[in-house]
Amino acid sequence: MSARAPLHPLYNHYSELPRSLTVMYTAALLILGFGYLFALIYVFHTQAGKSGHGAMLTVDDIVVTYSGSGKGSRLETALRGPMQSMLPEDESKRIVAWVQNGAAKEGYDKEIKPILDARCLACHDGSNPHLPTLSSFEAVRKVTEVDKGADVFTLVRVSHIHLFGLTFIFFLVGTIFSHAYMRPVWLKCLVIALPFACIAADVSSWYFTKLFHGFAWVVMISGGLMGACFAFMWVVSIWQMWFGKVPDAVRNRPEHAGAVVG
Repeated sequence: MSARAPLHPLYNHYSELPRSLTVMYTAALLILGFGYLFALIYVFHTQAGKSGHGAMLTVDDIVVTYSGSGKGSRLETALRGPMQSMLPEDESKRIVAWVQNGAAKEGYDKEIKPILDARCLACHDGSNPHLPTLSSFEAVRKVTEVDKGADVFTLVRVSHIHLFGLTFIFFLVGTIFSHAYMRPVWLKCLVIALPFACIAADVSSWYFTKLFHGFAWVVMISGGLMGACFAFMWVVSIWQMWFGKVPDAVRNRPEHAGAVVG
C-alpha cells in the first residue's frame, strides 16, 4: 500500500472526534499506562535474579521460572533470587539449611514456622492464587521439593488470565490508536496486529520452555515487542490528540470542516 494512500471514507482522525471521546480515550490511556508500568515492575520483581546471575532479568531467569533450576528446591531458588531482600541473611540460611537437611517436621515447628509466620504469611497465606502457600508444614513441604518450575496447571490458570486480559488491553489501545494518522498504512496495521501475535507466542512459549530452554528467548522477545508496541501506540495517540498539528491530508478533506466539539 502506498505511503500516499488516500484516507479511508470511514477513517476519523482525533481532530474529527467529539472532545468528550478524546477525553475518555486519554483517561483510559493514562490508567492503562500506569497498569502496564506496574505489571512490568511485578514481572521484574518476581522473576529477576532467580538464576542467581545478578539482579537484572535474564533468559536464565525465564528458564528457571518455567522449567525450574534443577538444583535444589523452589524455596531455595526464591530465597536466593526475588525473595532475597525479604528476610535477613541469617534467617534465609537457616531455612536453606533446614531444606537441605531433609525438611523435617520437628525442625519446622521449632525454627522455620516462626520465621515464615513473621516474614512471609502476609503474602503467602493462601489468599493469592499466584503465590505458594506457606501457612502449614504440608504446604511448605511442596516448595522444598526439587524445583521444576511452574507446573502445567498453574500455567493454564495464569494463561487464560493473560490471554483475556492482554487481548482486551491491546484491543482497546489499538482501537484508540486506529484514529492516529500514520503512513505507510501497512506499518500502522503491523503495530496494531503485532501485540496479538506476541501474546500467542509469549504464552505458548511458557510451556515450550519446559521442554526446550531456547524458547525462553521467545518469551523475552515477545514481551519486549509487546511493550514497545504499547509504548508506541500510547505516545503517538496522546501526541496526536493533544499536541500534534492536524495532518494536511485530514485538514484538507471536506468532511473535516464540519468537525465539532461535543
